[in-house]
Formats: sequence, structure tokens, C-alpha cells
Amino acid sequence: MIRLIASDLDGTLLHNGAQQLTPRTIELIHALTLKGVHFIAASGRQYDNERRLFAPIKDEISYIAENGSLCIHRGEVISRGIIPDDLAYRIMRDIKKNPDYEIVVSREDTCLIEDRCPEFVNHIVNVMKNTTEIVEDITKIKGPFLKIAVANMKSHDVHSYLKELQGKYSDQLKVVTSGNIWIDFIVPGYNKGTGLQAFLDLFGVKPEECMAFGDQYNDIEMLELAGYGYAMSNAAPGIAGHAKYVTDSVEEVLEDVLAGLD
Repeated sequence: MIRLIASDLDGTLLHNGAQQLTPRTIELIHALTLKGVHFIAASGRQYDNERRLFAPIKDEISYIAENGSLCIHRGEVISRGIIPDDLAYRIMRDIKKNPDYEIVVSREDTCLIEDRCPEFVNHIVNVMKNTTEIVEDITKIKGPFLKIAVANMKSHDVHSYLKELQGKYSDQLKVVTSGNIWIDFIVPGYNKGTGLQAFLDLFGVKPEECMAFGDQYNDIEMLELAGYGYAMSNAAPGIAGHAKYVTDSVEEVLEDVLAGLD
């Protein structure tokens, strides 16, 4: 029996750049929680942003935020990963040399960006609706830092730069794509899989009682851990190889789970 479901958001529950969950998705998750199934939103997004997305049921679910660097249940931090300040500043200074990329630095209370690219600022503040602080120089901000993310708002082709950044920093941080325009730097030992494990331990749930959905490389550990791992049919290349199943629709699978509980 499925006792816990974790799902990525962008590209999984949210499609084609959508910034709002469908009423049907909210209804299904609510119905599942009423049946005693734990639901976890698992995203590279910040915690505040996730709670806004799930506003009608925000207190019924749990959260893996910042790609696993922050896990929260009922307002209590379950786990937290911090990037060392000196490493964070080195990465920020390095990325600022590349004019094609914008930087978001995540703290627990907010995300921080510079006011260099109007399209990027609009995307973070008005499209994603992040809790945001705009600063003059991102290398002068204070930590502690949960995650650093970079985005290419121009060509949207991040793969060549991803390889470059992995070559420089993968011995110190996990460097992965998180959506089509994003590259994320995550603390080693913290990912969606470790976040999911923290919740399995918290709730006393076995992996074989767990279902997870994802579409990107930052979802791999979570998909591998869950007894029922679902890759989206349009997932990034190779992701399906880390999941037992493939689906076009999370909602359809949730409907099947719900029907099996009746």
C-alpha cells in the first residue's frame, strides 16, 4: 500500500512553464491526505514559494525545498544543508564573469538576486513569485546559504556550461540541472533523495510504500529510492533509466492510487 507520495513540481506537476497547480491536482492531493497518505512537494524552489503553490492545502503536506537542502514538516525543519561561505562567494564571483547567466542565492528566509536583467527579475519576482531581495552586489550578501542557482534567460542552453561548472566544483558540491534554464549547486549529502529518506524515517514508511515523480537530474536519487519511481515521459535524457515506471500524467497515477484506497 502506498503511504507516501513525493513529487517534483516544474516539468512534473507543472507543465509548459505553468506557475499554478490545477484545481484537480489540489483536490487529488487533499483527498489522498484525508486517506492518511503523506504528500511531499519536492522541488528546487524555495519553501515559501512551494507553500504559495499549495496554498489551499499548504498545512496538509510536507516540503523538500531547495533540492533537498531544506526539509520542513508542519513548520519544523527536519534537515538543512549549508554551503560554506568561502565556496559560495567563489562560485558567485566566477559566474558573474559570464554575462549569459544570472544568479539566485537561497537563504532560508529569502532568495537574493541582482537587478541586471529585467527579464530575469520579472521571472523571479512576478512569474515564480519568490520571496526575493534585490541587491546591488550578490557577492557582498551574508549567509548562511542553502543553494546557489544560475539561469540562462537568453539561449536556454545550459548543458555546455553545466559541464564546465561540474569540472570546477563537482568535487565540492553537487552541480545539476533543475529545469530547462537552471543549474543548481547543492550541498553534498543533500538532495531530494536524502530529503525523502528523512521523511520516510520521520513517518516510519518503507521505500516500497513510497511513490515519487520527477523529470530532471535533480530527481534521480528520489526516483531511485522510491519503490514506485515514475519518470515523466518528456523527462530529460536518461532519467527514465532511474525509475521503474514512466507516465504522461501525475494526476492519472494519483487517481489510480486514490481508487485503490477506496
